[in-house]
Amino acid sequence: MTATTMLIDMLELGHLDSKKIAALAGLAPMTQQSGKWQGKERITGGRASCWRAIYMPALVAIRFNCDLHETYQRLVNAGKTKKVAITAVMRRIVVLANTLLRETHDWLPERP
Repeated sequence: MTATTMLIDMLELGHLDSKKIAALAGLAPMTQQSGKWQGKERITGGRASCWRAIYMPALVAIRFNCDLHETYQRLVNAGKTKKVAITAVMRRIVVLANTLLRETHDWLPERP
């Protein structure tokens, strides 16, 4: 269901670089600086349906994927909030999906 939602709502998937695809999904920090004002970057914008579709798989990945669990734990141990850590995992999932679609590989196993 997540893959279908991503492919339908993010037609650009596989055609943009990682920063732009993360911004499209609402998972990239946006600067709101103008003039002399220097504020914090916030994650805003993006397509809400994509964000919602990626949230639950990110929670599952945090629990069962060793690499993403390690990323999550490293961020939480560094003092980041759990929401920020989950958002980082979600961004990694979107960037990975974008990379897999951009590199046109035949993902079926070879048969002898």
